[in-house]
Amino acid sequence: MPALNASGRYTWSVDFDIFQAIFVMADFTILVLSGAYATSVAATLDVLQAASTLAPRVKAARPTWRVLSADAPSVRLSSGMQIDAAALPKRPRPDSSTWVVPGLGIDDAGALAARLARDDAQRAARTLAAHAAAGGQVAASCSAVFLLQAAGLLPARRVTTSWWLAATLQQLEPACTVDANRMVCADGPVSTAGAAFAQTDLMLHLLRTRFGVALADAVGRVLLIDGRHAQAPFVVPAMLANGNALIARLVARVEAALPNPPSVQALADEFAMSQRTLSRHVQEATGRSTLALIQSVRLNRARMLIESSRMTIDSVAEAVGYEDATALRRLMRKVTGANPSQYRPAA
Repeated sequence: MPALNASGRYTWSVDFDIFQAIFVMADFTILVLSGAYATSVAATLDVLQAASTLAPRVKAARPTWRVLSADAPSVRLSSGMQIDAAALPKRPRPDSSTWVVPGLGIDDAGALAARLARDDAQRAARTLAAHAAAGGQVAASCSAVFLLQAAGLLPARRVTTSWWLAATLQQLEPACTVDANRMVCADGPVSTAGAAFAQTDLMLHLLRTRFGVALADAVGRVLLIDGRHAQAPFVVPAMLANGNALIARLVARVEAALPNPPSVQALADEFAMSQRTLSRHVQEATGRSTLALIQSVRLNRARMLIESSRMTIDSVAEAVGYEDATALRRLMRKVTGANPSQYRPAA
């Protein structure tokens, strides 16, 4: 738990009797950069602590871990919090642990390049690259996936990241496949996860693969973490614009037209460009096709109506331009993995 220190800031104190900084014995190495998202770091440690406590009950081995940083012994996180860490060695020895990087605390694509250019990030990237080259496992969530990209670990792999950063990652690393709909992607020695709170999903995945289903399920139940497979239900179409004026106008145009969304051809004509040119702009900005962008607007409106009104599913389908509820159900299951009724709050 964080404690208020003399300067009025919250500090996490890491118990190094538990978090051993022993290279060959740790199952997980948590690599923390300054400014990292505090909740992402805390979730990582809380999941591991819960796993250590619950392991004897399910007859599993206790996971061990260490926290390393180039800014040791005290690393400043987001929201004024701090965490103690052991120093990242200049020449780390090969080890069998899975190196995990919590979110960097950056949700703006424009700020990523500057953050990754800093000395500590460059050093972290080199360390991750060396660990992977020696056959080690690496994992990251949210904007920290870009650190794996900087380390050259993503080509030819299927990965995910925060859904609003997916297009940026795909542009930076065209040799990988960015699947923004997935909550967690595991491809060989590289595991990636979506937005910041997907760090919990990532840690459960790592526990499951390394320590077994029983321990991961026990941690999920005790911490009330519901396994989530997709980011799609959380996508807000307007945020896909990421400052792109064309995408913002397209989303607003489709939203205003519901329940009669314009066709792709009609949008191309309205914006004075060919379908091919429009599709190229949309793909570059969002990582999606124009039709997928239109569908995301309709599904987002449908989800909002289901969550905030007492309209029947048939009425919701009609309000967003589907012929019947069957079409809406089919598309929602395909894109989000859930039926429309699952978004309705319990009475």
